[in-house]
Amino acid sequence: MGNRTDRPPLVLVLAGSGYGQQAPLLWWSREIATAAGCEVVAPGWDVDDRAATDPVGFVEAAVADALGGRLPDLVVAKSFGCFALPWAVRNGVAGIWLTPVLTHDDVARSLADAGDEHVAIGGGVDTMWRPERASGTAARLQTVGGADHALQVRGDWRRSQRLQTDVLDVVERAITRVAEASGWRRGSAPAGGRR
Repeated sequence: MGNRTDRPPLVLVLAGSGYGQQAPLLWWSREIATAAGCEVVAPGWDVDDRAATDPVGFVEAAVADALGGRLPDLVVAKSFGCFALPWAVRNGVAGIWLTPVLTHDDVARSLADAGDEHVAIGGGVDTMWRPERASGTAARLQTVGGADHALQVRGDWRRSQRLQTDVLDVVERAITRVAEASGWRRGSAPAGGRR
C-alpha cells in the first residue's frame, strides 16, 4: 500500500504570524508526528511588510525553500501558515488547517476547492473564521464553540486545554493515516531531524 517506504512520511508544520513553533498546538503536532516516526519540517519566519503584502507568495516561497523540492505527506498549519492552502490544494497535499484566515479571498477559494483530505478548524468567536466563505467544499470544517483565534476560551484555561486536546486528536488521526498509508515502519531508519 505504501509507495515511499524508503523514507518516513514528511509532515510540514507551519506557524502563524504571532503563533510560533513553540506554541501549544504546533508543539504538540510536532511531537505527535515525531512519535509516529515521521520526519518533521517546521520552518520559522518573521512576518514583515513584504509578507503582509503578499502572504500567499511569502508562505509559498518559504515552503519551497524549507522542503527543497520535496512534497510533504501532510501539512499542519496555524493561521498565517494557512496561506499555504492554495499551494497544498494545487499539489494534492492533505492538510490540517488551524484557524485559516477565511477573510482572505485566496484562502477561502482554496478551501472551497479542497477535497476531503483536508480539515479546517476555527474558533466560534474568531472573526477570521468564516466557514460560509468555503461553501461547497469537500473539506471537513469544524467550529470550536466559544474559542477565539488561538483556539482558546478566554478566562477558562481548563476548557481551553480540553478543546485543544480535541483539536490535537484530529491532528493525531491525520498523522496516523499518513504514517500507515506510507508503508513506513517506525524504527526502520532515523525519522530525520527538525528544522
